[in-house]
Amino acid sequence: MGTPVLELDNVNTYYGKIHALKGVSLTVERGEVVTLIGSNGAGKTTTLRTISGLLRPKQGDIKLNGSSIITVSPHKVVEMGIGQVPEGRGVFPALTVLENLEMGAFLLRNNAEFERRIDLVFSLFPRLQERMTQRGGTLSGGEQQMLTLGRALMTNPELLILADATEGVEPLIAREIWRIVR
Repeated sequence: MGTPVLELDNVNTYYGKIHALKGVSLTVERGEVVTLIGSNGAGKTTTLRTISGLLRPKQGDIKLNGSSIITVSPHKVVEMGIGQVPEGRGVFPALTVLENLEMGAFLLRNNAEFERRIDLVFSLFPRLQERMTQRGGTLSGGEQQMLTLGRALMTNPELLILADATEGVEPLIAREIWRIVR
């Protein structure tokens, strides 16, 4: 077995004086699907925020492909290969579908790569192509979730982190999202 894609080792994260994550350790191997399950307040979102660099652990280490990322800024974490679909969808409501996807392409260096990524997203989510000029805020909940996932895929992530990926989404669209994630 090679180097894990993601490794958390005894991670401790605080919100002020509140000890939110206590000694969290986990390993994600290449090609593996890992799910964090727990009740509200169990630390799932805090774990994701810590991995993505939005929160800094006070103890422990987080490695992406063997390199520590605990001091890396959130945009560099994305650049290194972690894409994230946050809870609450995070669609830019006033922007069109295409403009939302362009926001996810901020790391792309050339038009050819942008075209490859947008073609991939539209092949996975044909509804988004049909609604390319529609404002993100006018999409259904499921379509907004597709858009958020599509925007994350525009970064060409090696590791994709999803928070509540299908919450509030009709079952048919939820199945479509999970088919693509796998």
